[in-house]
Amino acid sequence: MSKKLGWRRFLALKLFQKLYREKVEKHTLRTLFWECTLRCNLACRHCGSDCRVEPSTPDMPLADFLKVLDEEVTPHVDPSEVLIIFSGGEVLVRRDLEEAGREVTRRGYPWGMVTNGLALDEARLKSLMKAGLRSISVSLDGFEDTHTFIRQNPLSFERALAAVRLIAEHNELAFDVVTCVTSQLVPRLDAFKEMLIANGVRHWRIFSIFPAGRAKDDPSLTLSDEEFRTVLDFIERTRREGEIGLSYACEGFLGPYEGRVRDQFYQCAAGVSIASVRVDGAISGCTSIRANLHQGNIYTDKFWDVWTNRFQPFRNRAWMHKDACGECSMWQFCLGGGMHLRDDDGKLMYCHYHKL
Repeated sequence: MSKKLGWRRFLALKLFQKLYREKVEKHTLRTLFWECTLRCNLACRHCGSDCRVEPSTPDMPLADFLKVLDEEVTPHVDPSEVLIIFSGGEVLVRRDLEEAGREVTRRGYPWGMVTNGLALDEARLKSLMKAGLRSISVSLDGFEDTHTFIRQNPLSFERALAAVRLIAEHNELAFDVVTCVTSQLVPRLDAFKEMLIANGVRHWRIFSIFPAGRAKDDPSLTLSDEEFRTVLDFIERTRREGEIGLSYACEGFLGPYEGRVRDQFYQCAAGVSIASVRVDGAISGCTSIRANLHQGNIYTDKFWDVWTNRFQPFRNRAWMHKDACGECSMWQFCLGGGMHLRDDDGKLMYCHYHKL
């Protein structure tokens, strides 16, 4: 596929650009991540967590997060319109997860979670749903050999697939499978798609690994340019077939593939409609962003003041318009890529568009 946009796609992107600017100006909070723990029951090869953080970092006390909701968030929002996502680490290692869910639900917020599925069984799922669980994403990275290679636990595939089957029985839950695609899976994507469909999966998100965290020193996890294009072509073809809702995650601007592999054009919503409270109290965009790009801390700052006034590096991307980005004709649409693609110094680590 040519990297040229074509005039129709160009005009569509210009329209979306205007809508995105309006969204930035309003910066209405729609999603709040709570990084409730850094503990995890796996040690995945591709984990993008900030490696400067020691595993001994304690979980954030639930009371501290609830105080932020009560004093800083709820007075300014309609709780029913803000999704709270519990993230980690692996959230299921917290024994008070149900209590957290009940407290968030009691305050009128819908909540969801992301899990590797290792510790999710029928009893735990029922208790979470009773506590108000509304949405759940399960990581499943291919067939058993591929998934196990990445997750480094011989039980990880069996448990994740069992979790997928279990959740698929509950139509009341918003649910998807999230897959990080590596070279091993690329030639088997069609077969893996059929397996997901056979196990009741209706929604599927794919992403590729970029060099951060543990993946930084493992080039075997990164797709070649040809493999990356193959993945995008597969997504486009699968979307046309209509048997399963598939999209490429919000990883970066995809040039001529925009409008073909996602439900909307690329945008980075971090600091625009998405915020996070990290395990140490840092206030940032999504939890995939490097830790030192935070804008404040709940233990020293007022969350709503930070959200309202301190997210300019996220909302005004002019500081990114330099180096390779300064010379790129797609800057007007990409705006420098996702904030999670920036290293500790703000330098771009990975450009999806230039892999096309």
